[in-house]
Amino acid sequence: MKYLLILTLLLITQSVDLEVIRSDYKYAAQDSSKIEALYQDLESVTKTDRAELVAYKGAAVALMAKEANSIKGKKDGFLEGTGLVEYAVERESNNIEVRFVRLSIQQNIPKFLRYYSDIENDKAFILDNYSSINSASLKSHIADYISHSKDFTEEEKARVAGF
Repeated sequence: MKYLLILTLLLITQSVDLEVIRSDYKYAAQDSSKIEALYQDLESVTKTDRAELVAYKGAAVALMAKEANSIKGKKDGFLEGTGLVEYAVERESNNIEVRFVRLSIQQNIPKFLRYYSDIENDKAFILDNYSSINSASLKSHIADYISHSKDFTEEEKARVAGF
């Protein structure tokens, strides 16, 4: 009976593919019609899951907040989302992907939201540790973001383009 319960829980638990989430995040950030799909893909993620998934869920919640109908809903959603991102950073502060997610949010939200204090620190961390990334898809994901960002200098873009 115990094994049946465990098997059932494993089948019910949705497996979240980090490769798919990276791609979905990129497109959701560019196209608001894709935000809901990203959010649904991450809905089952909890704080006990991988820090990268928690960070992406936080980003999805923050992106969903833009679509809220009230100012309170926008604020609450944004705070919930950034809270998840900050939790992931606190849990794994040396995780380049988690720091990348936070950076991408901080660089792309209005300054009046006052969520921008870690931009320079995260940029430096990502640039300093980029060469040590083992995952080719993560490396490509981050390089693509940097190459299109107005917040990175040409010299910084060149640093990641050479790898």
